[in-house]
Amino acid sequence: MKTPEELYRIQEEIASKAVIEDKLTPNLNLIAGADQAFFHEYNAENKSTDEKIISAIVVLEYPSMKLITYSHSVLPVEFPYIPGLLSFREAPAIIKAFHTLKIKPDLLVIDGCGINHPRFAGLATHVGVILNVATIGVTKNILCGNSEQQPCEEGDACMMKYNGREIAYYFKSKNGCRPIIVAPGHKITLETSLSLIKTSICKHKLPEPTRIAHLCANKIKNSY
Repeated sequence: MKTPEELYRIQEEIASKAVIEDKLTPNLNLIAGADQAFFHEYNAENKSTDEKIISAIVVLEYPSMKLITYSHSVLPVEFPYIPGLLSFREAPAIIKAFHTLKIKPDLLVIDGCGINHPRFAGLATHVGVILNVATIGVTKNILCGNSEQQPCEEGDACMMKYNGREIAYYFKSKNGCRPIIVAPGHKITLETSLSLIKTSICKHKLPEPTRIAHLCANKIKNSY
């Protein structure tokens, strides 16, 4: 396994390749969501328990949010849980699931950070750069950065900054719920990321792409 310093350098290289500009197709028709689930499987040969990761990707029609297709991958977990380095733990499964999709989306929304990351290379940015696809990161918890104000009413959004750089929006998607964090990953701007996530919120706190991907990943997990 590479040293943390080597992994940091990889993330810095990923960050240098991230394009925080709108490079989406002119007419957005398909939006996908990706989420992960973990489980343990008994290995009879080694008499041990192996940790596995499931990555589920759902492709939805935009803006109706109608499910079009989905794919998933199951891989051994080969990297430990280290905050700030989760892309090395989770990205391979997402990338594998994406490659198996028969219909590729115009945009991929990932349950994870985008540029709202200590080295500006969260999971959504990492995956976006490697796949060369537009990505947005949506999370429920703040990894880094802060906002001068707090969003109070449904629909409110406050800019978050880290080391003087604008990195995300702190967005109140539903009244009665804690705000979520919306950040560009690759090939999209902060403003467009927020706008698209707003139009992807239906009855729930989380946007439909990652919410449905979460349900899909857990359904697959329960089949093991």
